[in-house]
Amino acid sequence: MRLLKVATCNLNQWAMEFECNMKNIKASISQAKAAGAVIRLGPELEVTGYGCEDHFLELDTVTHAWECLKELLLGDWTDGILCSIGMPVIRGAERYNCQVLCLNRRIIMIRPKLWLANDGNYRELSWFTAWKQRGELDEFHLPIHVSEALSQTSVPFGYGYIQFIDTAVAVEVCEELFSPVPPHAELALNGVEVFMNASGSHHQLRKLNIRLNAFMGATNARGGVYMYSNQQGCDGGRLYYDGCACIVVNGHVVAQGSQFSLKDVEVIISQVDLDA
Repeated sequence: MRLLKVATCNLNQWAMEFECNMKNIKASISQAKAAGAVIRLGPELEVTGYGCEDHFLELDTVTHAWECLKELLLGDWTDGILCSIGMPVIRGAERYNCQVLCLNRRIIMIRPKLWLANDGNYRELSWFTAWKQRGELDEFHLPIHVSEALSQTSVPFGYGYIQFIDTAVAVEVCEELFSPVPPHAELALNGVEVFMNASGSHHQLRKLNIRLNAFMGATNARGGVYMYSNQQGCDGGRLYYDGCACIVVNGHVVAQGSQFSLKDVEVIISQVDLDA
């Protein structure tokens, strides 16, 4: 029996409110570690807030995000727990919506978003570039102040997964789940058993039902663990994010957070049997 305890969360993040956002991120990691979880998933763009809009085009926004990540890695927050942190990253001349995977005070991998949300209330193509190179991982050189602080110069950047001794873990960011060929379909065939979906999904009538059906469908035929994290509340714009972080195993919801909570931090924990 391979038991794995995982944690996902609803966070009430605010656009450009780095101090408040970091407080919530740290609180969620602390609660996950206290419960014995070894994986912690946070919402999409949790460091900056999802609704920064044109502030994503400012260099300071990305610089402050790196400073926040450096603060997490210099402390003991990632000791013994794999943390997926959402933030914007500039590579070359392009901005990417990324999940940064961290463990034991090091960055393991940076995973850029493959499919951007650009319909309805979403305008991600105004600020980000979709990552299209799916054949291999590139080398990403960390900002100088980060590399000097961490004694780490570069990390893998692109589409891939992390192979541990007893399982494999991968990220699927929000809109990718609803793409014509979602990444989890290919990743499952490569032995990935744990999928982490970081999202910034606002409330619409019956939208939760669509989400849950997608999560259950993703693991019903292939098996595996599907973790979903979401923003919660208003972030300063005109949208309301409705939370509902959940954990799905083999097509069944085993844990789910609240939809309209007033809490700034809500962590959902579940222990799953990977052999099942």
